[in-house]
Amino acid sequence: MKKSQVGFSLIELMIVLVILGLIAGVVGPQAMKYLGKGKTKSAKVQIENISSALDMYRLEVGSYPSTSQGLNALAKEPSGARGWSGPYLKKGSVPKDPWNNSYQYKRVNNNGHPYELYSMGADGVKGGTDDDADLSLWD
Repeated sequence: MKKSQVGFSLIELMIVLVILGLIAGVVGPQAMKYLGKGKTKSAKVQIENISSALDMYRLEVGSYPSTSQGLNALAKEPSGARGWSGPYLKKGSVPKDPWNNSYQYKRVNNNGHPYELYSMGADGVKGGTDDDADLSLWD
């Protein structure tokens, strides 16, 4: 070889690519696991914020919104809501969960709780495990 022909051989480049592939194979799944946990934590924080808005609504109106009024009662005054002085959510609209699904709200008295408020997780279907698990205020 002449001194002017300096560079990497094909074998050296292949070794580097194999090493990078191995690193990505080990680090990639761990990074995805943390991303999923981040969305779950974000959903729990949003549920707590919506719950606080529901409590403020109850203090001013006298009761929680009905199931038919839903969470929209926190953003727009429902008919017959005396004492309403919202919107009770900062952006003036009900947020979507981190998976871009609507939060579920039902005005029922189950297990001593005045309402149900939950996200159906990544799959958007009731039930599930891991990232697909439902997230509730009362969990």
